[in-house]
Amino acid sequence: MRIAILAYDGISPFMLSTPLAVFGEPFVSNGHDVLICGQNGRVSATGGLFIETPHELKKAGEADIVILPGWRHADEPVAPEILAEIKAAGARGATVVGLCLGAFGLAEAGLLTGRRATTHWARIETFATRYPDIEVDPHAIFVDEGDILTSAGIASGLDCCLHLLARLSGKGEANRVARHLVLAPQRQGEQPQLVERPAPGSSAELRVAELLDGLVGDPTGVPSLDELADRAGMSRRSLTRHIRARTGDNLGGWLRRARVSRAQEMLLAGGGGLDQVAERCGFPDAKSLRTAFRAELGLTPMQWQARQRLG
Repeated sequence: MRIAILAYDGISPFMLSTPLAVFGEPFVSNGHDVLICGQNGRVSATGGLFIETPHELKKAGEADIVILPGWRHADEPVAPEILAEIKAAGARGATVVGLCLGAFGLAEAGLLTGRRATTHWARIETFATRYPDIEVDPHAIFVDEGDILTSAGIASGLDCCLHLLARLSGKGEANRVARHLVLAPQRQGEQPQLVERPAPGSSAELRVAELLDGLVGDPTGVPSLDELADRAGMSRRSLTRHIRARTGDNLGGWLRRARVSRAQEMLLAGGGGLDQVAERCGFPDAKSLRTAFRAELGLTPMQWQARQRLG
């Protein structure tokens, strides 16, 4: 797969390195061809840096995937030559990705009309006001519309790129790259952008972190909140508060996501029929597994499997 990353004057080095870290590092042995395409042969970057770009923007016309990693400012129009490449990519059926404020470029190019999308929380109101024909999701860390993907802030760009890598090369490969990057591989697009995620420093936080790790390791059990509170040595109310602070959700919602994530890995690894996968992931039956997939991903397990590879 040929992947073009668009570089421009004033780009954040971190934003440019986000898709590079996922698709272009030497340890990513999946054969994807990554092209850095710049407005000029040398673009300026924040912090007084300059970056040599080996390809002209028009080279992006040969790519299967075109990524716009951010933009300088939400109130500054995206350069016409970049918009032209984005429009051309959409017209020929390429997958187009707008990371962070890069969503503004995709919107300006007309690719998001009637679609669901997101961007950085600090500019979400501007985005929604400027583009009323877009279904703006202010909470998701990234949104996958098939041939169009958008993400929230800088860190969630990594989640979006890992998600795209899972579609290209499988969830196992995406998890392997996430481990190299020392990232949690299980973040789903529907997670909220703004969640207090304290490092487990206090004794109570450590106990809750260990409890959640245990549930991820073996999601087949169905302990009640009272049982878990007893294990953690705290009240139901306190445990609920700690779980929401760490995960952005209640116990039931978080556990469903963890079970769906495990089922995704099993399905891609050929882990048996739906009934077997459901049992090993903590669902009562295949029907419950299908219901959870629809709730989390908007797809049935079979539909999700069919979308995991592009091209």
